Amino acid sequence: MSFAAADLLGRLRAAEVAESIGVVGDASASAPLEEWRRSGVRFAASSAAMERQYWRAVRELFSCIKPAASERPILHEGGIYLGCWIESTGSINAELLSRFLPSIAEATFACFAEQQRDDGLFPYKLTASGPAFAQIQLVTPFARSVWTHYATNGRNTDFLRRMYAAMVRNDAWLAAWRDTRGTGGVEAFCTYDTGHDLSPRFWHVPDSPFGNDPKRYDPDNPILPFVAPDLTANVACQRVYLARIAEELGENGEGWRDRAEQSIEALFAHCFDRDDGMFYDLDRNGRHVRVQSDVLLRVLACEIGDAALFEQALHRYLLNTRKFFAKFPFTSIALDDPRFTPAYDYNSWAGPSNMLSLIRAPHAFEHHGRYVELTWAMQATLSALFKAERFAQTLDPFTGRVGFTEAYSPAILCLIDFVERLSGILPRPDGTLWFTGLTPQQIEHRDVSHHTAYARTIDGVRFELVNTAEASSAFRDGALLFEAPRGVRIVTDRAGNLRSLIGMSVNTIEGSLRIGGVELPFRVAANEQLEFSGGELASVRQPGLVAPTYSD
Repeated sequence: MSFAAADLLGRLRAAEVAESIGVVGDASASAPLEEWRRSGVRFAASSAAMERQYWRAVRELFSCIKPAASERPILHEGGIYLGCWIESTGSINAELLSRFLPSIAEATFACFAEQQRDDGLFPYKLTASGPAFAQIQLVTPFARSVWTHYATNGRNTDFLRRMYAAMVRNDAWLAAWRDTRGTGGVEAFCTYDTGHDLSPRFWHVPDSPFGNDPKRYDPDNPILPFVAPDLTANVACQRVYLARIAEELGENGEGWRDRAEQSIEALFAHCFDRDDGMFYDLDRNGRHVRVQSDVLLRVLACEIGDAALFEQALHRYLLNTRKFFAKFPFTSIALDDPRFTPAYDYNSWAGPSNMLSLIRAPHAFEHHGRYVELTWAMQATLSALFKAERFAQTLDPFTGRVGFTEAYSPAILCLIDFVERLSGILPRPDGTLWFTGLTPQQIEHRDVSHHTAYARTIDGVRFELVNTAEASSAFRDGALLFEAPRGVRIVTDRAGNLRSLIGMSVNTIEGSLRIGGVELPFRVAANEQLEFSGGELASVRQPGLVAPTYSD
């Protein structure tokens, strides 16, 4: 290990978490602070500014934890958003939070079940004045977030059983009230049903349901209801996870899988344009609402489609600089749509890159093993967040300047999550750990080589990872665990035993993994996965790499 790396590791070990975080506001933060300390999560960097911004994010995260609809503290959206929304705070935000503050995440999930309406509808938000039911507002599959928390944090079956019963009732409500056209899809009655405020997708559609009743849409509206691809994909994915949860609880999951398949069939039959390779709403007149939006990324994050469909989406849209791959991706509307506007100083899904899109994106990419392509978006986002004067909802897709609101928990969690995915130690619901050997890049002005160090405690074992411009070194309870060249992800079980190696660089990485007193030579291409078996690393998956594109 180099002198610089050894010095960084020493600083990581010597740091006091409470001192790094700083003043967190009031006494209610003491329990989350202690839970963070138990997680063992620490971060140090060769850049003092980068390190300060990381701990500032943690400090502001604690300000987003407070009661809503009950006396128990839960995660709040933050900024001007006073409460907890199921489309974001209660699902993807809590899913990320569960790696750091699992008790707060579990309370957040549970609160939606506790405040469920008698007819089965989940509240779309929880506030200090109680639950609200004026719309459905679904994006991230709630059941997937619940399962991820459960599988990563001790497998509490009592919690899972309670959540399963509540999610079954909510699925029944959606089936009863949000398929008025009998398509098998899930319908949007208003803009707020998908949280796509100001999006051209919903021009000439009211913000709220008719009479603020989630069971009704305006009968005089010329285009409602929409068969909505993101809502339909959401329910399909939830049903896949409800099958998994049912089987975990000793029940039969086949019925859920059948229903999931029916939802997927409806999605492709009514909302997918095969010529465009894009998902669109279907209006009441049988016409597609041809607005190319981040609906595509939402559907793909619901595990919809095979590897070929995802690769096509990367080529044509997600990595296309005329579509969604702005300098600071991913835009909420395609860049070449005449309705696109980059205005980022208000709550807009009409163009700017939204932090919610960014924290939802990893699931889409990682589901198909497109790890390297994801790093391009993560690097740009971290570059913007590390220099941001506040944690906002939106980014200017051209400059990375932060826009609307502040202390916004999706932006805070985005920085914390992306640091761990790129340069840290990430526990996975399949029982593995990811040690990723990359560092944040200096993408603007002069090139600077950064070094990072990261720590996390798993099942009482302290792990540490130091990344430099040349190599990665990991430690288990203070002893060297492995050394590897920069640009690979080492996958272990929760005890640190080697399982596989993944290429995380555009370039083919060739070298040796030194672990357990032996050297394992390897050669790994971008996104390639090498499994460890019989004392050797052997290739089991090589999807290749999709480069950015610039036109249709």
